[in-house]
Amino acid sequence: MASRFDWIQKELKNLNKNGLYNHIRTLDSPQGAWLVVDGKKVLNFCSNNYLGLANHPRLVEAAQKALGQYGVGPGAVRTIAGTMEIHHQLEKRVAAFKHSPAAISFQSGFTANLATIPALVGKEDVIFSDELNHASIIDGCRLSGARVLRYNHCDPLHLEQVIKENEDNYRRALIVTDGVFSMDGDIAPLDRLYEIAEGYDILLMVDDAHGEGVLGKGGRGIVDHFNLHGKVDIEVGTFSKAFGVVGGVVSGNADIVEWLTQRGRPFLFSSAVTPPDVAACIAAIDLLEESTELVDKLWSNGAYFKQELNTLGFDTGKSQTPITPVMLGEAQLAQDFSRLLFERGIFATSIGYPTVPQGKARIRVMISAAHSTADLDKGLEGFKAVGKELGVI
Repeated sequence: MASRFDWIQKELKNLNKNGLYNHIRTLDSPQGAWLVVDGKKVLNFCSNNYLGLANHPRLVEAAQKALGQYGVGPGAVRTIAGTMEIHHQLEKRVAAFKHSPAAISFQSGFTANLATIPALVGKEDVIFSDELNHASIIDGCRLSGARVLRYNHCDPLHLEQVIKENEDNYRRALIVTDGVFSMDGDIAPLDRLYEIAEGYDILLMVDDAHGEGVLGKGGRGIVDHFNLHGKVDIEVGTFSKAFGVVGGVVSGNADIVEWLTQRGRPFLFSSAVTPPDVAACIAAIDLLEESTELVDKLWSNGAYFKQELNTLGFDTGKSQTPITPVMLGEAQLAQDFSRLLFERGIFATSIGYPTVPQGKARIRVMISAAHSTADLDKGLEGFKAVGKELGVI
């Protein structure tokens, strides 16, 4: 007799057969340039810990102090009894750091998108969305019930064409894009998107999860990078990448921020971020405001590693940031490449469908300010050896 779980077992077997099964490794150390993974010390090329802040002493100290002052958790959603003074402190600091009128924090960047998009558009509305937008944007669009019209990746001309073809067929409209696209490392043409949004009187939203701490002066993000302060309506961010902690944030138009306190469902129905995490986020902002040293080191490391990979003959795609994709094509090849790197003490996971399109599998190298030149050279030696072994170079 067939089990009601047979279909799951069949699908799991198919994932394994096609090289698409995620073999999840386990860390037994703090984040950093080097990790202990599955009991083995390895060079870390996987984490989004761009600035090396996830284990920074000042962030740890701030979290410990808040733990003593506020306790472990908030105990409620923000609208009932979960808003603590430290949450307001963080939101004020983010707004000042971003040169934005206001900011509101969430449990993650994912929930920030799920809160924002459905609060702004609904069934009578339309969303113009970059075809390679993050899954959290896609899910937020689906939850909104709005009609979603995709435009070609980072293509303002096609966006404008799609807008013209659908003029007067909606009540409200929203243009939404990632700032830095995490799989390819390219940057959205936000200046051009702003011109289009302004010309057609459409709300403009950017998810800058991989741009915060990376782009702009001292890591202030893509809006700062393009000098669009006060012009982009909604800037979504996360504290789980360059800031090294956890949580999400929306900054921008003050009316929108206030509206999200009333209608952002994760804000209304899920507990607030824990006080120690909030304190660590504030400490990260302190560090970024004091010096650009970490951001500068990140870019220097990224440029060096990418240039050397290209010299070896690897295809690093169209990255404009320290994110360095090593394009391999087939998912099984990418998995084999990752496995052989790990055997050489280099932790760099393969990425395949559905995270990236079929035939676009890759090793995505996440460079950090925590890496030394010696670390990068060791990584390059490993990529060279495995690339030759597998016939990639």
